[in-house]
Amino acid sequence: MALAQVERENRLPLAYVYTATGALVVGAIFGLLQSYSRAKAFVAPGWFDYYRMLTAHGVLMAIVFTTFFICGLSLFMVYRAVPRERSLRLGWSGFFVMLFGTLMATWAILSGNASVLYTFYAPLKAHPAFYIGATLLVVATWFVLAEILENVVYFRRTQPGMKLPLVVHGAACTFIMWTIATIGVAIEMLFYLIPWSLNWVPTVDVMMTRMLFWYFGHPLVYFWIMGAYLIWYNVVPVFYGGKVFSDGLTRLAFLLLLILSTPVGLHHEFMEPGIAAGWKWVHTMTTYGVVIPSIMTAFAIFASFEMSARAKGQPGFIGVIRSLPWSNPAFCGPALAMVLFIFGGAGGIVNASYSIDTLVHNTMWIVGHFHVTVGGPVALTFVGAAYWLVPALTGRKLWAPKLALAQTWAWFIGMLVMSTAMHWAGILGSPRRTDDVSYAGVAAAHAWMPEMIMAAVGGTILFLSILMFATVAIGTRFSAQPNDQPVAFAEPEPEAMPTPPAFDRLSAWAGAALVLAVLAYIGPVHELIAMHPYGAPGLRTW
Repeated sequence: MALAQVERENRLPLAYVYTATGALVVGAIFGLLQSYSRAKAFVAPGWFDYYRMLTAHGVLMAIVFTTFFICGLSLFMVYRAVPRERSLRLGWSGFFVMLFGTLMATWAILSGNASVLYTFYAPLKAHPAFYIGATLLVVATWFVLAEILENVVYFRRTQPGMKLPLVVHGAACTFIMWTIATIGVAIEMLFYLIPWSLNWVPTVDVMMTRMLFWYFGHPLVYFWIMGAYLIWYNVVPVFYGGKVFSDGLTRLAFLLLLILSTPVGLHHEFMEPGIAAGWKWVHTMTTYGVVIPSIMTAFAIFASFEMSARAKGQPGFIGVIRSLPWSNPAFCGPALAMVLFIFGGAGGIVNASYSIDTLVHNTMWIVGHFHVTVGGPVALTFVGAAYWLVPALTGRKLWAPKLALAQTWAWFIGMLVMSTAMHWAGILGSPRRTDDVSYAGVAAAHAWMPEMIMAAVGGTILFLSILMFATVAIGTRFSAQPNDQPVAFAEPEPEAMPTPPAFDRLSAWAGAALVLAVLAYIGPVHELIAMHPYGAPGLRTW
């Protein structure tokens, strides 16, 4: 492929990645201030209250940062795996719509008109600009799916009978699942929240908005995870000279995530009335089911580690660890993220248990789990992979690699300290979504204040780590040294069992995913429609 074409194609993923970096830095500022507020080290001023910071932090970090990065990563992978002359008009259209929607929603939050928290469902009522902006942000990702599917069609037409490249298969599964999941939030916005915020209707069905949000809200977690898996399977082995353990197992893991990620959302509504216990049980079982592809991934990744180490004459657990390139920040970030995923996965199983969730549901345990999940295996993987991705996109050598390596360890330590403190505070009863957890000096609240201080310490380390990352990202963009490392994706292990042809039939698996989503929600939705709706005129508590 001509160098000029590569540079032209790189500009689009690069725009996504640097926009994600900006959202990460701004969101981190608000996160740091929140942790200080809960530790009684900072009092939020009336003109920029705690809940405004909480909403900005959640939206920018959990939705904007992750979505922009996964879009940029996936397009880069697809463009490199399917070289061709292509128009970027569709891709750039999606980017600018996403950016416009992000700016609109961010304005509504920062101006104090959308302190509805990250879980933006009724009865809290935001400015219409927030809902319209969030809708544009989400729906614009469908442009990325269209771009990926266009390349899938091109590949099948030009290379009939060949399997899709592994990175293309994974990216396609990721965005098919994501698009199915975002149908729920699009319906919530277009038919409920936007008309309600514009005062076209006097009230809104609170329970329906919550169900539609969580139809999207938990698959969002697997969207993050699938983005991380794209890196773990296809990029990380390149750094230690390994191979993908099994092409078939990798494709099956993504296919299982495709079909199982959506019918799980009701486990976020264990405490909600109006939903039959039987449906909550069904979603509990499907939530346990989605653990299976993660266990498969853990097995495959560590098997790849071991096979590579044995080939180098390094047997045994210590030999495997010693053989890995820990001095490379692009490897170290995802590897440390895998360690954090152990804690995040264990906590997720706890949250999916009805009886235990009853105890921790409205405590800091949930916040700790959320952070060690999105901030651990997801964000740290993305940050580490950026040390490979940004040089590949800019054509410039990574600037200050030692600083980058220190940054990955600082993130790991900060996240471990902060999330552990949050989990422990939750066990002690510390509430979430509350700025003042001291309860005016009540004796019981003293039990968790040391954990709040420890969480602020971990948050400070994390914030410094993010500043280090932004410094390296900017320095790399303007580095004068050319990047001499070719872009390569890991090759599958040649001795693995052959991949069944059915694993490449994405349309059939997408159809199965839609059917499962309908079956999982048609009953609960019918129950809500059949009962008397409890409409809310909207609350503004700020």
